[in-house]
Amino acid sequence: MEVGAMQDMEFQSNDLGKIQIADEVIQIIAGLAASEIDGVVDLTGSFAGGLTESLLGRKNLAKGVRVDFQDEEKACSIGLSLVLDFGINIPQTCIQVQEHVKSAVEGMTGLNVTMVNVHVTAIRVHGENKELPEAGEKRVHS
Repeated sequence: MEVGAMQDMEFQSNDLGKIQIADEVIQIIAGLAASEIDGVVDLTGSFAGGLTESLLGRKNLAKGVRVDFQDEEKACSIGLSLVLDFGINIPQTCIQVQEHVKSAVEGMTGLNVTMVNVHVTAIRVHGENKELPEAGEKRVHS
């Protein structure tokens, strides 16, 4: 699934109708669950997502989260791009994020979460509102 493309997971059809959950709902659940873990500062999205957020003046709760459905199995995999606090244990924090996101999504939707991949994109230094540059970015020295 491409970023920005909407996809629905159909759970069941019965006499009353169909039950579907949009991928954005899964993204929001995963993003909120990740942000509940100590040391997680923010989720990072694309430039376009940040621009949309600033133009519309509302927070994009699905930012930095990717969901891929496996329809036949009522399952999905989740990818998260995170900014973490400086000084935390990164692997331990990421494991906590994986466990909490998996539990939240499975508990609220009934989906089987097969994977939660975490990509740490930046570190925030305490007491500052700016992040350390991502790998590959160059700093300009004056």
